[in-house]
Amino acid sequence: MEGNSFKKKIKRGANESRRSGNPGGGNNLFSFIDKKFKISDWLGEGIPVRLVPPFLYAAFLALIYIWSNHKAESTIREIEKLQQEVEDLRADVTTLEAEYMFSSKQSEVAKKIEVLNIYEIEEPPKKIIVDK
Repeated sequence: MEGNSFKKKIKRGANESRRSGNPGGGNNLFSFIDKKFKISDWLGEGIPVRLVPPFLYAAFLALIYIWSNHKAESTIREIEKLQQEVEDLRADVTTLEAEYMFSSKQSEVAKKIEVLNIYEIEEPPKKIIVDK
């Protein structure tokens, strides 16, 4: 079982460089990260298979945490927006109620129907009594 490994070594020829397609000599992001953090020293020749499931589980939990925070913040923003809208509508209702109460007063109604040649009665109505 000594020959089994997660990542097998690739054998190269003597004049074949690691990055034969890259004329810059390996000046890319991944080689820079590898040089600065020396990741190959930590992991050796490959990623130990026994560490993959815990890492994926931790990454999954992190994604759930990020999604949950995003959802909570968007819900809070929506609630604040709706509260502002309710406040504006409440102010509009109060204004409309005040205008309605003013326009439904007897003196205001009399002014509005005066244009139609309908006038307010000056004397109180008469009560008709019928004898049986």
